[in-house]
Amino acid sequence: MLERRREIRGTSPVILIILFPLVLLLLLIIFSLKSQLSLKLQNTMLQSFTTIFLSIILEAIPFIIIGVFISSLIQVFISEETIAKIIPKNKFIGIFIAGIVGIVFPVCDCAIVPIVRRLLKKGVPLYIGVTFMLSVPIINPVVLVSTYYAFQSNSHMVLLRGGIGALSAMLIGFIISKLETQDNHKTHRSSSEHNLCNRWIYTLNGASSKSKLHTYSNYHEHDHAGHHHHDDEEHCSCGHEHKHKAGEKVTLTKVVWEILEHTSLELQDVGKFVIAGAFLSSIMQVALPRKYMLSIGNNSINSILVMIGLAFLLSVCSETDAFIARTFVGQFTSGSIIAFLIFGPMIDIKNTLMLTQAFKPKFIIKLIMLIFTVCFSIGIIINLIGVRL
Repeated sequence: MLERRREIRGTSPVILIILFPLVLLLLLIIFSLKSQLSLKLQNTMLQSFTTIFLSIILEAIPFIIIGVFISSLIQVFISEETIAKIIPKNKFIGIFIAGIVGIVFPVCDCAIVPIVRRLLKKGVPLYIGVTFMLSVPIINPVVLVSTYYAFQSNSHMVLLRGGIGALSAMLIGFIISKLETQDNHKTHRSSSEHNLCNRWIYTLNGASSKSKLHTYSNYHEHDHAGHHHHDDEEHCSCGHEHKHKAGEKVTLTKVVWEILEHTSLELQDVGKFVIAGAFLSSIMQVALPRKYMLSIGNNSINSILVMIGLAFLLSVCSETDAFIARTFVGQFTSGSIIAFLIFGPMIDIKNTLMLTQAFKPKFIIKLIMLIFTVCFSIGIIINLIGVRL
């Protein structure tokens, strides 16, 4: 429930809205005074770390805010039914549409797994759900714009990431369609899965111009004894719990508050990974000797393995990972950087944990190996062709 979850998380949208600009202002002040502070920092390594870390954070912040806000709007206003209706029944056309639909449904990789789980429960084929899950975080418009900005207005890089990412997702989806079995995804909820449920949809009544709340179905729950019962509370598929009684009157204030709740919780989820990713990336850039970095980065195979491993461990949001990837340009091969930008949004630590709530371990292992194989192969091909970023 929302109130209970706030107590657990220890924050509210109002607190976050007040606190976040203050933190941003503090970072800007530190960044502006960096030249003065650097006079007191005798250690060159510390100066370099400060510069790289603050640069990544400050450049990523606008895209974090835009990304989570748009994602919150999508989660509140658009249902899985809407997405399911867009996907054609034909396998090949369905895979193609699922591979490009992210252009109009800009959902971050942090929220995509719960949405896909709901799609599967509504009868969407597994291979379509997987294609959708892998492509949306890559061809998300916010992700493409952040990539364009991170790589200094390099449209070539945007086309590489978006095009190769979408094609890779379609390829993996097609392979999944050939390997698909009936028991790949879970059909019953465990006690930890109650937050992966129905979302709200707000539509506008043209005559009265008053918002109406439409819900698809009451919350279904299976207890440990296997008994089936209903819950009148509605949930959303963003992975955050919300308490709304069936038939409750919806006002503009409640809608705005709901969006702020989503934005608040997603900022918390995404922010910690961005900070951790920027920190580790800065440490790698500064602590490892340049000669050692180049010896790894110039190797066609090792560079790809290292960057894929880094993408998995950092678990950085797809809307900000381009800023981290850019810091490795010139030190690592082009193929390894592209592999980083494709592999990370498809699978990382946080998404693997979320997948355990929707799929069986055997399928998750197969999916991770398939994603790794495709991304690694793409990296090798790009290195062989000699693409320059």
